[in-house]
Amino acid sequence: MSNGSNIDVQGAINTLTETFGKLFQLQVDLANSSLKALANVAEPLAKTATDLIGNVANAATQVLQSVSAAIAPKK
Repeated sequence: MSNGSNIDVQGAINTLTETFGKLFQLQVDLANSSLKALANVAEPLAKTATDLIGNVANAATQVLQSVSAAIAPKK
C-alpha cells in the first residue's frame, strides 16, 4: 500500500513541476511579447519626433532668414 501512496505523491510532484515550468514559460513569452510591442510603438514615435525636430529647425531658420532680409540694408 505504501507503494501506491508514493506513486501518487510522485505524480503530484511531477504535475506541480510541469505546471510551474509552463507558468514560467508563459511569463517569458509575455515579457517577449511586451518588449516587441514596445519596440513597435517606439519606432514610429522616434521617427515622428525626429521629423518634428527637423521641421522646427527649418522653420526657425526661415524665420531668421526673413528677419535678416528685412533688417539688411537694401542696395
